Amino acid sequence: MTFHDFILDPFDAMAGWLQGHLLLPMLWHLGLSAWEDVSYGWALIALYGVAQVGLTLALSMPAERFFPLERWTRSESVGTDIFYTLLQRIGVLPLVSFVLFYAVQTWMNGFLTDHGIVPPTIERVIPALLGHPIVTLMIYLVVLDFAEYWRHRLSHRFYWWYSLHSLHHAQRQMTFWSDDRNHLLDDVMSGVWFGIVALAIGVPPLQFPMLVLTVRVLESFSHANTRIHFGWLGERLLISPRFHRAHHSVKAAGQRSCNYGATLPWWDMIFGTADFGREYIRTGDPSAEEAMHTGNYLEQQAAGLRRFTKALRRRSRRPAQA
Repeated sequence: MTFHDFILDPFDAMAGWLQGHLLLPMLWHLGLSAWEDVSYGWALIALYGVAQVGLTLALSMPAERFFPLERWTRSESVGTDIFYTLLQRIGVLPLVSFVLFYAVQTWMNGFLTDHGIVPPTIERVIPALLGHPIVTLMIYLVVLDFAEYWRHRLSHRFYWWYSLHSLHHAQRQMTFWSDDRNHLLDDVMSGVWFGIVALAIGVPPLQFPMLVLTVRVLESFSHANTRIHFGWLGERLLISPRFHRAHHSVKAAGQRSCNYGATLPWWDMIFGTADFGREYIRTGDPSAEEAMHTGNYLEQQAAGLRRFTKALRRRSRRPAQA
């Protein structure tokens, strides 16, 4: 049984139905038949996004409702986070990511083949993985999580990068919806980083969205406003809301933080950035302007861009080192 048979066939069937019965008639009616080739890709990615949101709600809403950490009389800023999530997982952004990844991988594989080089995949490096799609998927997840740890850590290390990433940390009412509240430029850099690593290890295009789905569901739960944790052993196997909340605490905001891992705490443990001992601390970044917390989507994006511009100007005014 292949990975396609095991997981992807139901999504393929639904995407084909959605394309044939909704997208193609709509595109032809609007005179946009040139977009026909990517309509299936959008349908597939949109379905993955709906699945992500559905799984996230099923996992995180009960945790926040029955075991809440904080209660707020007003939580208007959470509504903007919901918009981020829908945009990131069902809207235009995932389509662009998929189309670009597919196009680049097709070009790269063609280029390598023309020069007598076999395109890289983990199965070719480890032939024993052939016919074991779930094990292969888990290995891809571990490798990508390692890369994500270092991307996240570097986004705190360089102030110009953190000036964008601070939008994610500015939320003082953190919930599972907060996972996708990022500046657009930060998302672009994250997507390029993730895509390059996925290309380097040969992730097949149709497995790419499944990997993103799995990672995003776990990442969303780690942002949940809940007291749930996994115990001493569990928190060293998988990142919990308590572990990740320490990363978002006001005491950890800025360039020196902790608990950078996305889904696995192993890299924090190996590289000395894990902190399992912190109590629940309120979240937010006191250095971020108020619009980053309470503003609408456009106001938050503008505030992040202002901070980014200031960071670049400050960097350019630094005297050259001898």
